[in-house]
Amino acid sequence: MKNCVIYCTVPNEFNANLIATTLVEDNLAACVNILPSVTSVYKWEGIVQNDNELLLIIKTQEDKFSEIENKIKELHEYSVPEIIALPIIKGNDDYQNWIVKETT
Repeated sequence: MKNCVIYCTVPNEFNANLIATTLVEDNLAACVNILPSVTSVYKWEGIVQNDNELLLIIKTQEDKFSEIENKIKELHEYSVPEIIALPIIKGNDDYQNWIVKETT
């Protein structure tokens, strides 16, 4: 089993809940954590930005990445959303199996 965690920042609670609920309802993610109040400092169009965002932590299978990426792009308010996946190198086998069960 190859599971991963996908990080995605969003501008507001509405967008966070829309994306999280859709991913879980569509069996693309087993769970999505919504972390409030993440400060992001980045450069956009040559200007350093400092924004308060929310962070989605999406637990899923690696082979779902493309579907999740497409769904996030469809629902996200940003034209270039952060969508990055990190492999789960080790984890509780029961939890890893649950991710697979909920995303199959």
